[in-house]
Amino acid sequence: MGVLRRLCGALLVATLLAAGAAAAPTVRRISIATGGTGGVYFVLGGGLARLISQHIPGVQATAEVTSASVDNMRLIGAKRADLAFTLNDTAYDAWRGLADFRGTPIPVRVLAPIYDNYNHLVTLEGTGINRVADLRGKRVSVGSPGSGTEVTALRILRVAGIDPDRDIRKERLGVAPSADALRDRKIDAFFWSGGLPTPAVLDLASTPGIRAKIVPMDDLVEPLRKEFGPLYFRAVISRVVYPGMDQPVPTIGVANLLVVHQDFPEELAYRITRLIFERKAELETVHAEAKNITLLRITGRTPIPFHPGAARYYRERGVPGF
Repeated sequence: MGVLRRLCGALLVATLLAAGAAAAPTVRRISIATGGTGGVYFVLGGGLARLISQHIPGVQATAEVTSASVDNMRLIGAKRADLAFTLNDTAYDAWRGLADFRGTPIPVRVLAPIYDNYNHLVTLEGTGINRVADLRGKRVSVGSPGSGTEVTALRILRVAGIDPDRDIRKERLGVAPSADALRDRKIDAFFWSGGLPTPAVLDLASTPGIRAKIVPMDDLVEPLRKEFGPLYFRAVISRVVYPGMDQPVPTIGVANLLVVHQDFPEELAYRITRLIFERKAELETVHAEAKNITLLRITGRTPIPFHPGAARYYRERGVPGF
């Protein structure tokens, strides 16, 4: 009899555990491909992951460190990341199967254009570098392998008449290692495509005894547009962004996007898009660039198709073009 009672008790416990497991809500885990720790993608991605985890029931999001745009598109294509930050030009290449994605187009879809990137060419006073053409023969970091910075930097160099493989001593470092290398005089300049201010550049410019300088590049906007289309535009880095700037620096701008695979669930795409705009103020506390997330001119900022879930939200808000 005692054995029977123990057996019945064990069965009851097993039944209750099974019922509890069945009743437990399923948690969907999603990853956000961002960039290096010295850039805006990683900071903003961490804020977005927290918002998603807090405000979308049953979803837990994590921001992942990556080499940024090119790698992020490959992660989306392989479905090894769910959301990704990327530059418009890199995403366009991925969507069309061009450049690094030649022959293997990726079915990427846009959730939202976010802030604009400003291309930085950072050097130190005294290097003699006042324009891109002055980089000939210099030690230059063009960005980490697999980054959107590298894609744009190589295009900038080529339209300026510089062969990146022959005319410079090329390094391929992320923004934080690039800033460290410039500070230690191991390189003469570095390219960076990022939001304002970029923490690693800000840290460099704030270093005692260092006179950092950002080189104007706006003269290359039209050559870039002529070769690659209207993905690039003239932008200006205000003199108040980084310490030591005597005047505004005109440069090359390109939009940033938050993207997903075309197979990403429509309802979740809708909820994330709505969350970005309805809780934008919370993202602004994470990084100032979130202030530039706007519903204005959305369709004109990228030629890449929008995800149906995102398009549904924009239609609800009466955004033109949807």
